[in-house]
Amino acid sequence: MKSQIRNIVIVGGGTAGWMTAAALSNVLKDAYHIRLIESDEIATIGVGEATIPHIKIYNAALELDENELLRKTQGTFKLGIEFVNWGRIGDSYIHGFGKIGQDLATIQFYHYWLKLYQQGRAPDLERYSINTVAPRRAKFMRSVDNMPGSPLADIGNAFHFDAGLYARFLRGYAEQRGVQRTEGKIVDTLLRPDDGFIETIVLESGEKITGELFVDCSGIRGLLIEGALKTGFEDWSHWLPCDRAIAVPCESVDPLLPYTRSTAHAAGWQWRIPLQHRIGNGHVYASRFMGQDEATSILMGKLDGKPIAAPRFISYLPGKRRKVWNRNCVAIGLSSGFLEPLESTSIHLIQSGITRLLNFFPNSGFDVADMDEFNAQSDFEYERIRDFLILHYKATQRDDSPFWNYCRAMEIPQTLQHKIDMFRSNGRILREGTELFAEASWLQVMHGQGIRAQGYHPLVDLQSDKVITELVAGVERVIAKCVDFMPGHADFIAAHCRADVAAMTQR
Repeated sequence: MKSQIRNIVIVGGGTAGWMTAAALSNVLKDAYHIRLIESDEIATIGVGEATIPHIKIYNAALELDENELLRKTQGTFKLGIEFVNWGRIGDSYIHGFGKIGQDLATIQFYHYWLKLYQQGRAPDLERYSINTVAPRRAKFMRSVDNMPGSPLADIGNAFHFDAGLYARFLRGYAEQRGVQRTEGKIVDTLLRPDDGFIETIVLESGEKITGELFVDCSGIRGLLIEGALKTGFEDWSHWLPCDRAIAVPCESVDPLLPYTRSTAHAAGWQWRIPLQHRIGNGHVYASRFMGQDEATSILMGKLDGKPIAAPRFISYLPGKRRKVWNRNCVAIGLSSGFLEPLESTSIHLIQSGITRLLNFFPNSGFDVADMDEFNAQSDFEYERIRDFLILHYKATQRDDSPFWNYCRAMEIPQTLQHKIDMFRSNGRILREGTELFAEASWLQVMHGQGIRAQGYHPLVDLQSDKVITELVAGVERVIAKCVDFMPGHADFIAAHCRADVAAMTQR
C-alpha cells in the first residue's frame, strides 16, 4: 500500500526556490510540511528580469494583485523583444507576443501578407501586430476584454521586474502559508544505502534535515541532482556557443520602453531590460571567441546611463540534466539546465517545472512510470526551446567575425532544420505538441533574420486580389489607429502601478 508523503524539502531560495515554495504552499495547503533551506552566503544569479506571458498564469493561480506585484518589484510591462544586428548589422525587428493580423477562411493572416510581400506590394511584417507597432512608440495598455475583434483585445504582455524583489515578494507569500525557512549552508547529503534515495541533508551547523521529496533549486551547481545523485548533463555548447555573461545595472533613461532589447555583438549579444528604477544590462558571449576584458569593455561602452554597481561575472554550460527527476529529487530552475536568456525563458522553465511536478506529484512509491513521463516532457520542452534559440544564431548573414562564421556554418538539430525547410517552401510553420513557442514566434524570428518563404498557402488564392489587398491594408490601418489611442508606457505605470520613491532607492 502506497502512502502519502508528508515532508518536502526545497534546497535553495532565489526565484526558483520561492516560486516553488509559493506554488506548493498554495496548492498543497497544510496537508504537507514544506521546508526551504537557503544560505545568505551563497549569491543567486538573479539577472533574469524579463518574462514571457505565461507568467500571468502563475501569478493568477496564486491570486496575486498584478499592480501590487509590479509596485513591489519595480516592474514594467513587456510587449516583446527587439533583436538588433542579428541577421545583418543594421537590422532590427521585434518578436512580439501578440496576434498577427486577422485570419480569414481558416487560413492564417500571414499567408495573405506573404503573397503581397513576395510581390513587393506590402510593407514588412512588423506593421501587422499591435505588439510590434506599439513598442516602437513606447505605448502600452492592458488588453481590453470587451472589444472582441479589435487589436486592443489582442495585446499580449509579460513583465520586466527585479528578480530579487520578486523572490522576496513570494517568500512573504509562502511563509504566510506555512513554509518554514531555514538559514544554513549544506555540507553533506546522505543517501539511503538500499536505493540511493536522498534521506538527509546536513547543515554546517550540524543540524540534520530529513525529507521524502527533495526539490533542488540550488542553481547551476545542482547541489542535489548532480552533486549528490551524479545525474549527468547534456552539453549543448556546440549549438549554443555562448558560455559567459557579464551583468551590470545602470541609471534609467527616457523613454521607458515596453520591450527587452537584444543587440548582437562580435561574439554574443547584449541585453537591455528597463525597470522602473534602473536598466538591467548584460553581455552574453562565447569565451572561445572573446576574452573577458574585451567583453566587459563592449558592455560598459554601450550602456544608456551611468552604471550603478560593479559588473558581475557568470560562467555556465548550456544544456540540461540527463534526468530532471532522479529518484526522490526534482530539479527546478537552473539546477535542471541552463538556456541563455535570449528569449526570456528562464523563469518560464521554473514555472513549467513546478506545474509538471504538481501534475505528477508522487506518493511514497515514487513510481518509475510517472518519473519517466515527467522526464520525457521536460526533455521535449527543453529541446524545443533549445531549437528556437539556435535559430537566432544559425539564421544570420553576418560574416564579420569568427563567431558568426561558426554559427552560420554549424550543423543544427534535424528538428530545427525541418522547421526551416517547411517555412522556406510555402511559409508553413508546424507547432508540435506542447512546444512553447507558437507559429507567430517562429514566423517573426525566421523572417526577421532573413529566412524567406518562397511561397504561401495555396488556398490564399481562393480569395480575390481585392479581398486580400483590403484585408492586409485594413489590418495595418486599424492597428495604427489603435496605437494612437494607447497611452504611453510610463504614463500607464504612473497611473496604475508606480513604485514608491523610497522603495526605489533600496536596490
